Amino acid sequence: MTSTLNIAIMAGGNSSEEGISLKGAAQIAKWIANKRFNVFTILVKGTVWTLKHPTQGDVPVSWDTFTAQINGQTQKFDCALIAIHGTPGENGLLQGYFEMMGIPYTTGGVMNTSVTFNKEITKRLLHGVDVHLAKGVSIRKNQEVNTQDVLKNLGLPVFVKPNESGSSYGITKVKTADDLLSAIEKSFSEDPVALIEEFIPGMELTCGVVKTQNKTLVLPVTEIVPKNEYFDYGAKYENQVEEITPARIPDELANQIQTLSSEIYDKLSCRGIVRIDYIYSNKKLYFLEVNTVPGMSETSIVPQQVAAAGLTMSDVFAMVIDDAIARKA
Repeated sequence: MTSTLNIAIMAGGNSSEEGISLKGAAQIAKWIANKRFNVFTILVKGTVWTLKHPTQGDVPVSWDTFTAQINGQTQKFDCALIAIHGTPGENGLLQGYFEMMGIPYTTGGVMNTSVTFNKEITKRLLHGVDVHLAKGVSIRKNQEVNTQDVLKNLGLPVFVKPNESGSSYGITKVKTADDLLSAIEKSFSEDPVALIEEFIPGMELTCGVVKTQNKTLVLPVTEIVPKNEYFDYGAKYENQVEEITPARIPDELANQIQTLSSEIYDKLSCRGIVRIDYIYSNKKLYFLEVNTVPGMSETSIVPQQVAAAGLTMSDVFAMVIDDAIARKA
């Protein structure tokens, strides 16, 4: 292995979360660019992959070899650092490509990412784990919906969300029966399957976990206090939220969340940096979702947790990159 590794940060993607991915990729590049790592950003947009070179401009990336031609020289990459939210970076598609190419990458594998991106299947897999799950139903596009039956089971308000999407795109808090069908249609703009889940009032909490073959980091828990009604896009990315790390909760609850997050990480075969979200309501802990490519702006939750743990994002990413390469050795 060369002394300096060439790291391809995979950014952009084909979902509504493209802009968020680009911001995160720029921040990650600042964290990891050092004497150990040469950093290259590759913009993924549909079937066109483009190396954003600082002096040569846009350079096409070959799907056949995962290389780029720069000044007559072939640029290869030692590891792919996946910073794409949504498709194809968080749902197993990009992972499948790198598996076929034999190239190390920094997230969970094909099964892990495809399963955890599907909220409905993730909840099914967590039956048997000591965590509560919100009641809900799934609706397929073009399926007839009996709103009366749905709301009789779930009550009001309810959350309607795309089964496969992130960053709170397509999500609606529905307070009246008349608004349910329009919320489902909004959800379908992101995914052909909509989830309707009961509303659980409570404290929003989240915990980051990073594991390699020989090291485990279970990060401090963060309390999320949205200024809006819930942790929506504005709360996540436009500072309409207060995030408190460590969370203002008893040590016993913090330890429970950390232990549970580590268990869920292993049960779902996660790898790399993962964040797991919860609601704490009436002394019960409810699982919300797993984020296998969590946000990575400078003020995102995982970087806050890493700082609270007395660590740096540079060190955490170095740990994840080294582990990805070691797994392929």
